[in-house]
Amino acid sequence: MPEPLSESTLLADAQTIPSIMKAAVYRGMNDVRLEEVPVPEIGRGEILVRVHTCGICGTDLKKIASGSHSAPRIFGHETSGVVARIGQEVRKFKAGDRVVVFHHIPCRQCYYCRSKTFAQCETYKKVGCTAGFEPSGGGFAEYVRVMDWIVEKGTVAIPDGVSFEQACFVEPVNTCMKGIQTLRLESDETVLVIGQGPIGLILSVLAARTGALVITSDLYPARLTISRELGLEHTINASQADTVRTIRELTDGRGADAVILAVAANALIRPAMDATRPGGRVLLFAQTVRGEATIDPAAVCVDEKTLLGSYSASVELQEESVRFVMNREMDLEQLISHRFPLSESVEALRRAADPQPDSMKIVIQPGSAWEGRSL
Repeated sequence: MPEPLSESTLLADAQTIPSIMKAAVYRGMNDVRLEEVPVPEIGRGEILVRVHTCGICGTDLKKIASGSHSAPRIFGHETSGVVARIGQEVRKFKAGDRVVVFHHIPCRQCYYCRSKTFAQCETYKKVGCTAGFEPSGGGFAEYVRVMDWIVEKGTVAIPDGVSFEQACFVEPVNTCMKGIQTLRLESDETVLVIGQGPIGLILSVLAARTGALVITSDLYPARLTISRELGLEHTINASQADTVRTIRELTDGRGADAVILAVAANALIRPAMDATRPGGRVLLFAQTVRGEATIDPAAVCVDEKTLLGSYSASVELQEESVRFVMNREMDLEQLISHRFPLSESVEALRRAADPQPDSMKIVIQPGSAWEGRSL
């Protein structure tokens, strides 16, 4: 790991802020272009962050592919970097600080917040980070503007010795923790996790922390190899074995107590339910595009199976997710398979949208040239 740059070097770098930057700009359905745009201006209580690493999330890809959001926008919400400028009245941070930023923070006062359904809060939905245009995260750019309530409630300092790459996983880890909390796993239960991409792996590790027996399933043997390297010994190669039949054989014919579907394929909802025992639970974690799916209604009514959903992060799990990531309770950098400079961001998004057996987490690194990949 290279030595960190000195504080004086970072401060000097932060003060040389250009007026124009490069960004991957969404212009419509399946249309993202590398463009030059103005560096965002910041206001009172806000900060400007120079992006080092931003992970590509499946929700970014689905918004781009479906054209569900108005254009132009700059996506990217798994963002870590260095504070480049602070606005008036900012006391928590200074130029040169290494930070990771959440892009959503709820109001904690509305009907949905009082019921702890934070992702439905109207304030939460107003993304609090932008690289220009509509607030949409903005991490696929050189600089991102962090709005005041995100500075106060959703910006976290990165400790010395923790890399930007590790830190950028704070938000996805939080979403996974929320999903595991929703499932309410017990230590004597068996849980099947369908899909061992980066999110499926994080969900599997977090499920194992509850004491439950975790069985993982994927079509790609390479991903199951990573599962085993992370201590998840029980795997099903779905390219060779029937997952539903196998999980029933392993559970005396019952099925799993809980099934997590970490794959965005609606066609797998029915098999996930079939793999669940009567009275068990199914968590839909990747079904973020609206549409229709086939289920067996009698499985819900007669077999008393429960369908659950979990979307986005929970403010109540923010501190726990930060501890998990910053204490390196899981080597999250291990999940990164491809790193692209911002100049190749369109190719990065294309590759992430068409995952191959060797594809795991793909990140865009606007700051890789100025600070080194592993700092």
